[in-house]
Amino acid sequence: MTMAAIPATNPRAKSSARDRILDLAEAAVLQKGFGATSIEELVAGAGITKSGFFYHFKDKGDLAKALLERYLERDHAILDDIFGRARELHSDPLHSLLIALKLFVEMLESLPESHPGCLAAAYCYQDQLFSREIRDLNAEGVLAWRRRMLGQLEEVAALYPPRFEIDLETAADMLATLVEGGIILSRVLKDKDVLARQVLLYRSFIQSAFMPGPT
Repeated sequence: MTMAAIPATNPRAKSSARDRILDLAEAAVLQKGFGATSIEELVAGAGITKSGFFYHFKDKGDLAKALLERYLERDHAILDDIFGRARELHSDPLHSLLIALKLFVEMLESLPESHPGCLAAAYCYQDQLFSREIRDLNAEGVLAWRRRMLGQLEEVAALYPPRFEIDLETAADMLATLVEGGIILSRVLKDKDVLARQVLLYRSFIQSAFMPGPT
């Protein structure tokens, strides 16, 4: 659902025909949708023959699956890194979560332009084009965000009972909702900082909900 690409550690792998196709396809899908992205334009952009495309992907549906799998794998790796670093910096679950959200904001602020978009959302908008397998894969990506945040919030709530009634699963979903909405706002308004501000507001909500204060 997020995010920025993790730099490839293997330059040869990065320049492979398969990865060039996937890079071109991701950019095209985010710009104009999967339905409007053709195999012909990907072949031309990657500098390969059409048979070369079908060597890597049996059809356009196979490309769609590989593209989403790569996107979700990269997304999970980025979040694993952010939450892992936050836990190393502070073992307390509340402070660790607040640090993770701040690291997330710093990553968003480092993007040179507005966020390019979310592939999961692009697939959702055109879900009639995809197989049940791909739709289920996309849903699992969303649920992974929920499970990650819900686990964090449950750990926080066990030590810091919320100061007001709060449904933890809904609070977990709120971050994904803010990120998706923030991406749309930042692109429509041409304001790259909108998304970071939304995540900072979520961080403030977490503080107000769980941070102990005077009674």
